Amino acid sequence: MVRTSNLARRAAALALCAVTAGCTAGAASPGIGDVEPLIAPLAAADWQLVWADEFEGDTLDRSKWVPEQSCWGGGNNERQCYTDRPENIAVEDGKLVLRARRETLTGPDRPPEIAADPNPLVTRQFTSGKVRTRGLHAWKYGRIEARAKVPAGQGMWPAIWMMPADDHYGSWPLSGEIDILEAVNIGASCGDCGGGRGENRTVSALHFGDPWPDNSYVSNRTALPSQALPSDDFHVYAVEWGEGLIRFLVDDRVHFTVTPDQWHTASPLARGNRNAPFDQPFYVMANLAVGGDWPESENDRGFAEDSVPNQFAIDWIRVYRCASDPQAGRACIKRN
Repeated sequence: MVRTSNLARRAAALALCAVTAGCTAGAASPGIGDVEPLIAPLAAADWQLVWADEFEGDTLDRSKWVPEQSCWGGGNNERQCYTDRPENIAVEDGKLVLRARRETLTGPDRPPEIAADPNPLVTRQFTSGKVRTRGLHAWKYGRIEARAKVPAGQGMWPAIWMMPADDHYGSWPLSGEIDILEAVNIGASCGDCGGGRGENRTVSALHFGDPWPDNSYVSNRTALPSQALPSDDFHVYAVEWGEGLIRFLVDDRVHFTVTPDQWHTASPLARGNRNAPFDQPFYVMANLAVGGDWPESENDRGFAEDSVPNQFAIDWIRVYRCASDPQAGRACIKRN
């Protein structure tokens, strides 16, 4: 899914994995190490709000979101069917809640854009929720952020991510993918994590490059300064995206910055364009996957049955453009 960078997922990536948030293959980029991260609060730049969902009321706003209905496992052997039911997608107490449940359900194999005709039915033992702005809203450049509380548990895989609106440069990964937030196995055993409470890192990533299986990605894992589990509370996860510059933030702290020398696309339409494929409109989605190749290959390995039921809560999602530089967005992205 919305995809991140993890070596264990390479072998399971599929050529059609562009509709999920976890297809991987390539080499992970180094993180920021011990460099003190740049603090980049929204108020310090000229960002102008252009779209938002505060998740008020008691129903999903269908003018903003389309639930995905699919059971194919996202190309990562995930265990869930995504449904369009209130049991899995709810708006309550001012939040979007995506719920993973243990229940047997039969549903369509793939979402419409990659479905066979006829689309076969698949039966899974878990259900969950996924919503997308696909076909409704997409943006080129800006600051996209979400205040969210990720679930803990071995096998839990929440994500907020972006995919190209029209695959201008070709099918995944030629047209790119932007992963704002992914969290895998929060609270499970982790020998590389500080804080003494297990896995406490979230992931941001870009996917791009040559056709699968020669596709590439760059990514970074980051922990909160306090080393607390991100499942303990809500945090703001963001991407600031401008012409030739993409950087990811957690609670306004920049933890990962990527420039065109770190990405590419094999598309012939991109020749001479160093900003491709990240120079086209992308849409936003959020989902909670259950299991899959990546989470089940790390930390405590496998899938913990007591991880479900569980939920991914999102307080709001907001999109800003750079008021002083709407075409390129660079003026609002201050570099250190």
